[in-house]
Amino acid sequence: MHDKYKASLDWLFFQFPAFQTQGASAYKPGLETTFQLLEAVGNPQEKLKFIHVAGTNGKGSTCSYIASLLTEKGFKTGLFTSPHIFDFRERIRINGEKIKETDVIDFCDWVKILPLTTAPSFFEITFVMAMVHFAKEKCDYVVLETGLGGRLDATNTVLPVLSIITRIGIDHQQFLGETLPEIAVEKAGIIKKNVPILIGQRQTEIENVFSEKANTEQAPLYFAEDEKTTLQIPPHLPYYHQANLKTALVAMQLLDIEITEETLNKALENLHRNTGLFGRLQRIQEKPTIWLDASHNEDGIKATLHALPKIEGQLYILYGASNDKNCEEIFQLFPKDALLNLCTFSNPRSKKKVELEALQKENQQIEAVFEDVNKAIVFIRKQMNENDALWVTGSFFLLSDIVL
Repeated sequence: MHDKYKASLDWLFFQFPAFQTQGASAYKPGLETTFQLLEAVGNPQEKLKFIHVAGTNGKGSTCSYIASLLTEKGFKTGLFTSPHIFDFRERIRINGEKIKETDVIDFCDWVKILPLTTAPSFFEITFVMAMVHFAKEKCDYVVLETGLGGRLDATNTVLPVLSIITRIGIDHQQFLGETLPEIAVEKAGIIKKNVPILIGQRQTEIENVFSEKANTEQAPLYFAEDEKTTLQIPPHLPYYHQANLKTALVAMQLLDIEITEETLNKALENLHRNTGLFGRLQRIQEKPTIWLDASHNEDGIKATLHALPKIEGQLYILYGASNDKNCEEIFQLFPKDALLNLCTFSNPRSKKKVELEALQKENQQIEAVFEDVNKAIVFIRKQMNENDALWVTGSFFLLSDIVL
């Protein structure tokens, strides 16, 4: 890693609060600082065309499907996502290419001397960095994933051509609310006046939240599952990926962008290259099978369990969690005959080993507690037969420690 680049990252992560490392204490609701920072760098967002995506589960893969489709159609496509797994630059891509280290360095040097009256957060700086980069490179479209919530998220400073809300679940209750309707209100905050809003999946208890907000804003409202597409969604995809891909295809229809079967197939084939999508029930080995999966809340774990292929042998689970997660509730979702192992990760938000050991004493299903995910995988792998499977899950941060 370039020394100046590393110094810029150190400044980003430690000069300003970062939710990725500090969790709740880094959360800064409100848009005033973001607007001030955008103004200071010349309002680059005003030169761009956005597809803005919020939701609890599925927003990352939906963004990636949309970005890959646009890339294969020949559009210069910016993609802003979070968190990163291996390298900060994963957050800011154009047609799959990560922002250059020199551009990160230059932007950080620029922000350091700006006459700001408030200190922006890590996420606010990263978002504005992306806006400057996408505007400078003259992107045709920018696919924009919210960081947390929607209404008060830094990304909500843009005016999109299309807003999308994927499936809502219970997560980050300390910021967004304890119930689905409360959380839905925060996500619905991205609905803008006269801007079409596409809802990925119908959820009966919160549909009225979206319809009322859309009505107030005179925003045309669509539900992806109600819309028809002539394209065949591959049946081998897990069902929740099928729903996210359907949302992406309907988004293209709403934008009058024609997608052929050939374009769809290329977008799926080149998904990782075009977007860097990683860790969504990703199989990295067969006989025995090893899956890497970033599911980190109850809704996501349930969806992944539903999508797991039939396993002839023993299922092993290696689970790591951030310190704000209720592990006991997650454990209840795991198959009772699975062999469960716990692991810490290097990010400061990891649950500590002593906490995991305390959980082990209370739960006979837990076989062992590890401090290194790579050593844990090697240890478990030695116990496995070729028909067995290992599911590594619980956090992007756990996956980021894996050396492939």
